[in-house]
Amino acid sequence: MTDPAQPRSDWTRAEVQGLFDLAFPELIFRAASVHRAHFDPAEVQLSQLLSVKTGGCAEDCGYCSQSAHFDTGLAASRLMAPEAVVAEARRAKDAGAQRFCMGAAWRDIKDRDLPKLEAMIAGVKALGLETCATLGMLTEPQAQALKAAGLDYYNHNLDTSPEDYARVVTTRTYGDRLETLDFVREAGMAVCCGGIVGMGEGRGDRAGLLHALATLPVHPESVPINALVPIPGTPLGDSPPLDPLEFVRTLAVARIVMPRSVVRLSAGRETMSRELQALAFLAGANSIFVGGRLLTTSNPEMDEDAALLADLGMKPMTMEARL
Repeated sequence: MTDPAQPRSDWTRAEVQGLFDLAFPELIFRAASVHRAHFDPAEVQLSQLLSVKTGGCAEDCGYCSQSAHFDTGLAASRLMAPEAVVAEARRAKDAGAQRFCMGAAWRDIKDRDLPKLEAMIAGVKALGLETCATLGMLTEPQAQALKAAGLDYYNHNLDTSPEDYARVVTTRTYGDRLETLDFVREAGMAVCCGGIVGMGEGRGDRAGLLHALATLPVHPESVPINALVPIPGTPLGDSPPLDPLEFVRTLAVARIVMPRSVVRLSAGRETMSRELQALAFLAGANSIFVGGRLLTTSNPEMDEDAALLADLGMKPMTMEARL
C-alpha cells in the first residue's frame, strides 16, 4: 500500500480533484497528518520579499499592477543598487526574517543586469539568510550565474492550470515557464513554484495547477499559494473573492500531493482573519511573508504576525528543518 506521506509524481488529475472533493474535516485531517510526517506543525518559516525593480514589465499578467499594459498608477523604477538591497536584507534579518526574496518586474533578465544581481545575491547570502529571487524567464547560462552567486531558490510560478493559462497571460506560454524551471533545476538551485487562486478560475483549474506542480519530475521545494489581491486597472481587478474554505482546501491538497515542500501562505493575508490563517496552518501551510509590504501590495506588519504566532503557540522554523 502506498504511504500517503511519501512524495510521488504520478498523481492523476482525477486523484487531485478527488482530494478537493473530500469532506472538509477528512481533507484537513489527511493534510495535517502528512504535514506532521515531515515538519514540526508548530514551526513556520518567516520570509521577506523586496521589489528590487518595480513596474514597467512587458508581460500582460492579468493580475499584476506592474504590467506596462495596464494603467494602475504605479510608477516604474530602475534596478536597486546592491548595497541598498543588502541594507534592506540586514533590516529584515534583524526583525526576524530567515529568508529574503528579491523580485524584479521583468519579462526576462538582460545580461547587462547580471553583475548587479550577482552582487546583491552574494551580499544577502553573506548575511546568513536563505536567498530567493523572481526575475522572469532565464537562459541556462543565467541560471548558472545566479547559482554561482549564491542563490538558493528561484521563483517562477505557473499561476493557474494549463487550460486556464491563456485567460490570465498571453505574452508567454506555459511551456516557457516550464523551460525556466528546467534551467533552474539543471543549475542546482531549488525551485519555488506555485500559483494564484481567486482569479475567477474553477475548482478544476485549482486542481489542474496542483496536478501540474505535483507531476513535475521533482516537486518544487517551495510552493507559494497566493490569494489574488485585486488591483484596479488590471483585467482581473474585479474578480470575486474566493471562498475562504476553498482557499484552505487548496492549501490542504497542496500539502498532500507535495508532502515535503514548504507550502507558503503568500499574498492576500492582509484581508484574512486570524482564524482563517490558523486554519491555513492546520491545513499544512508552514511559511509566511512578513513585513508591511509584499512587492507592491500590503502585508500584515511584523508585530501583528508575531502576536498571531504567539497566540497560536507557533515559532520560527529552524534552519535544520529548512534543509
